[in-house]
Amino acid sequence: MEEKGSMMNRTIKAAVGMIAIAAMSVGTLAACGGSSSSSDGKGKVYYLNFKPESNDEWQKLAKDYTKETGVEVKVQTAASGTYEQTLKSEIAKSEAPTLFQVNGPVGYQNWKSYTDDMTDTEPYKQLINKDVALKDGSKVVGVPYAMETYGLIYNKDLLAKYIATDGAKIKDVKDIDNFDTLKAVADDIQAKKDQLGVKGAFTSAGFDSSSDWRFKTHLANLPLYYEFKDDNITKQPETVKGTYLPEYKNIFDLYLKDSTTEPTQLSSKTGDDATSEFSLWICCPSISAWTARRTRAFAPAPRTTGALTPRLPTPISRPPRTS
Repeated sequence: MEEKGSMMNRTIKAAVGMIAIAAMSVGTLAACGGSSSSSDGKGKVYYLNFKPESNDEWQKLAKDYTKETGVEVKVQTAASGTYEQTLKSEIAKSEAPTLFQVNGPVGYQNWKSYTDDMTDTEPYKQLINKDVALKDGSKVVGVPYAMETYGLIYNKDLLAKYIATDGAKIKDVKDIDNFDTLKAVADDIQAKKDQLGVKGAFTSAGFDSSSDWRFKTHLANLPLYYEFKDDNITKQPETVKGTYLPEYKNIFDLYLKDSTTEPTQLSSKTGDDATSEFSLWICCPSISAWTARRTRAFAPAPRTTGALTPRLPTPISRPPRTS
């Protein structure tokens, strides 16, 4: 979505917000008042950023916007893992954030009293698919500023090296279009790890708090999404049947079995460990997650970046984040 002047409209009293929905996704920006006025009448914006890794980009955007419009923009970035705590502190101040993020419908419940209706705002109007907006009844309380998709990221050079080995289970990465083939390839890479010069087929699935969100939220989204979709569930259910939990277990067991790290050592492995391992090993479930269905196989679509992206059945749908 284009950055428009209307996104930080100086006349806004109770600010507009934005929401990052992840098929994997990040959180929402909702609205609150308190810091939209200024002595010169031009207004000002205070954005509390969730992602430390995007701080530089937001700071530059703020400066560029101020230079172009004359509207003061302040960007503050919460330290990693402290966003909710920081937001609680900042929201209580007289100069509260104009824009802030919440973690989808669940996180929205904590901050709903600070949001304004965005139905008539430009950010909402610019959405190509308005179904992705965060709503409270008919009230639009957030719009996406980023979306993530799920897939396996693989090392193209190492996978090509594997395909060249005797008895390789595939001839082309496009052959990996179902879980059984993925497992056969991963098992074979693990068996040939010394020959291939790697320590494992998958990077470490660490249980450290910097890492375990990949499996407690991102990976867990898929079995829940398809169960809720099958059963036409649109609200928080009292119970979960676990229709696709066997598939969840299958892929997670594969991550543990064909890993660079012994399962007994995973409690100390971090997200940074997995990222650094990826430059040397073959597949990275740590960056995103892929699970298989019994009746619906994902067809990977390799890209030049070396990403295996699940191609969901038509019509294409991206599972919403559920936690």
